[in-house]
Formats: sequence, C-alpha cells, structure tokens
Amino acid sequence: MARVDFAFGAPDRLQMACEVAHKHYLAGRRILVYSQDARRLSQFDGMLWSVEPTSFVPHVRADDPLAAATPIWLVDASPAAWREKQAGADVWLLNLDDACPPNAHAFERILEIVSDDDADKQKARQRWRQYQADGHALRAHQVGKAQ
Repeated sequence: MARVDFAFGAPDRLQMACEVAHKHYLAGRRILVYSQDARRLSQFDGMLWSVEPTSFVPHVRADDPLAAATPIWLVDASPAAWREKQAGADVWLLNLDDACPPNAHAFERILEIVSDDDADKQKARQRWRQYQADGHALRAHQVGKAQ
C-alpha cells in the first residue's frame, strides 16, 4: 500500500503543488502529476514554467518522446498504467484530481495538496476516507497559516 501525505491549508492548491513539484525536482525525485481534468492539468503545466522568475520546472506530458529524460510527467489517463511502464523506477504521484487516482496501490508515495476552499476540503475528506478504506498509510501536514 502507498503512503499518502495530505498537505492541508494551502492558500492556492495549484500554486502549492508547483512549489512541491519544484522542491522534489531539486531533490532529484521523479514525480507523476495526475488529474483527469485536462483544463486543470493544462493550467498546472503553464504554472510550472514560471515557478521562479529565472527558472522553470522541467516537465512534459507522460506520452511525450522526451519523457524518459524528464523528471516530472503530467498525465490525465490512468497513472497506474503509465507507472507499469516505469518498472523499478522510484516515482511518486502528485494527485491533482478531485478523486483518488485509480490503482493508487501502484505507487509507494502519493502527495495530496488541499486548499482552504470549502469544496476542496470536502473532496479531500472523501479522498482521505477512500484511501483509508483501501488500507493506505495516511499522514496529515499543515501548511500555510496555522488554523
């Protein structure tokens, strides 16, 4: 089963996800970013180009020919199917979808970012309960302002 880390209290979910992706990129980690929402994924894609004023976070769509040489991949289809192609690789999943990713057990670590928006918190609670029912190890972290 996966370890699932929820970061609660982000002022902006996608902005915080960009910061998380940047941090893991700098640490040498490979991240698969998942959302079925093509618009959200496209917005995140654009945001990764301007995480810092003088740099960007290298990323491509998972089916891009440069994927093998890129540390962060964006996918809107089943992340587990893509994960199977990376056998033996240490890849974490950053879930930007409103639901749990299909076949979450295929990943060692899953990262969840939750904003202060009430609708986002409600969807996160549903994901928490689903992960818990599926037997994953859950951890909660507070980011942003203390509640």
